[in-house]
Amino acid sequence: MQYLDKYNFWTKNEFFDADTRSELLMLDPEKDNKEIEDRFYRDLEFGTGGLRGVMGAGTNRMNKYTVGKATKGLGNYLIDAYGEAVCKERGVVIGYDTRNNSKFFAKTAANVLSAMGIRVFLHSSPRPTPQLSYSVKYFNASAGIVITASHNPKEYNGYKVYDEFGCQIVPWQAKKVIAYVDAVTDYTSISFDGNAALISVADVTDSFVEAVLKQSRLSDACAKEQLRIVYTPLHGTGNVPVQKALSSDGFVNVDVVAEQAAADGNFPTVVSPNPEDRRALEIGIAGASETGADIVLGTDPDCDRVGVAVKTADGEFRLLTGNQIGALLMNFVLSHTDISEYNNPAVVKTVVTSELGADIARKRGIFVFSTLTGFKFVGEKITQFEQAKLNGNSEQDFDFLFGYEESYGYLAGTHSRDKDAVVSSMLICEMAAEAKAEGKTLLDKLNGIYAEFGYYRDALDSFTLKGKDGLEKISSMMAELRAAEPPFENTAETIDYSKPVAAEKGFGELPTSNVLKYILTDGSWIAVRPSGTEPKIKIYYSIKGADEASAEICFEKIQKTIVERLGL
Repeated sequence: MQYLDKYNFWTKNEFFDADTRSELLMLDPEKDNKEIEDRFYRDLEFGTGGLRGVMGAGTNRMNKYTVGKATKGLGNYLIDAYGEAVCKERGVVIGYDTRNNSKFFAKTAANVLSAMGIRVFLHSSPRPTPQLSYSVKYFNASAGIVITASHNPKEYNGYKVYDEFGCQIVPWQAKKVIAYVDAVTDYTSISFDGNAALISVADVTDSFVEAVLKQSRLSDACAKEQLRIVYTPLHGTGNVPVQKALSSDGFVNVDVVAEQAAADGNFPTVVSPNPEDRRALEIGIAGASETGADIVLGTDPDCDRVGVAVKTADGEFRLLTGNQIGALLMNFVLSHTDISEYNNPAVVKTVVTSELGADIARKRGIFVFSTLTGFKFVGEKITQFEQAKLNGNSEQDFDFLFGYEESYGYLAGTHSRDKDAVVSSMLICEMAAEAKAEGKTLLDKLNGIYAEFGYYRDALDSFTLKGKDGLEKISSMMAELRAAEPPFENTAETIDYSKPVAAEKGFGELPTSNVLKYILTDGSWIAVRPSGTEPKIKIYYSIKGADEASAEICFEKIQKTIVERLGL
């Protein structure tokens, strides 16, 4: 059907509830034709990251029916893959964040699965995405679902699927699930009448926090007591588990930002609940300035990312970048790990993440794996290591120590197969406490790393191009870049990840991805990729220099060159 046919079907068929039809009937097919087209020109794509989109009525929106379609497709896949008996016994764990409609969508998914005879473990409260990952293994479930749109604006929500190991499904798995989801062409075939006998309400927060505490690296109780922390969950899921973890680890001076402690999907105190953005941490920084706190932490709504502001010598607060936090955590974790206890230690990073943390690991003789963008690929690598150990494959039997990505996601330990802002918050506070006990700050620690490994100017430009026209323009930009010579004269190598690229240590090839990376002769690099979850094109920069000033000059020149080439 064309988009107007789909629109008319949704407005006239009583299978769709009254609120849905009323929302659509408020649109005038003549005056609001563009809006109707955007709502119905396609089905909201179930991609390698699951679903993510603006909430509202229509096939290209997040709503009860698109969630139902995705869930029915997933349920059919699980029944064919595991059998009805196994699905009824092992089931699926469903978690959700604090966004508007997250709990409703979670219950919708629970009802659809249980109506199909599949057991469901439904989180009793909004909890972090890494806790969902942990819960899948805890219950020995066949799969997991989490309803979240991470740090997106309040209009968005999303739906992510996890495999039986607690790892978000990767492309080869997603391809199979997508086929089942696409096969659900009739929305009226979906049953939303759940089987209450197959739905169990679950809460494993205490067990999850116990697993997080096993990653503690600092035993100095006095140092922990002296550190003053301000923490904001940004109206999200981190409040309970982060406070539990910090308190249990011995941190006694933790002030939670009261205005941002309550769960609220409207995120009323911020422009966007993104801890990468200084504006999201401004209330916390103001409070820290008044109380004399040493550090400000902020976790995003599903608590898988964490941002950090550190007090400088002049009393101001400076935000660290995701790459800087990653390098500091890498240095801290490895400095407090007895490498001799591991047979084949390894760390994992993504291809758009700075090499600074990787350089720290390599200097200690630790192998570094690079994956595509998306922490699911880090999680997949953990599973591959464990499977190699079980299968006696000594060549691929590595011990995972740490994983990180530039977009403020980190993981120590294997309790989760996803980035975890709970364990990261604890470790960040531990390394800040250790630095304070030495009369230093995390900025001093970072400068020490630069002095040893060289200065890195890392940055990200992100350009939003909304709607169908925007997606087409992004596609055109990538095609034009591939057809032309590299934008930079000193390009040593161009890597096009849309073509097969060999993975390290005989792990086959990386999945193809719409990413172009230019590596320059001085070791700097620039990568361009469309976002997999938002209508954005992103440009990543990692510029090496002898010092900050020289790196900044080089960065500004390179930034201008690529932005002009793309016409942005």
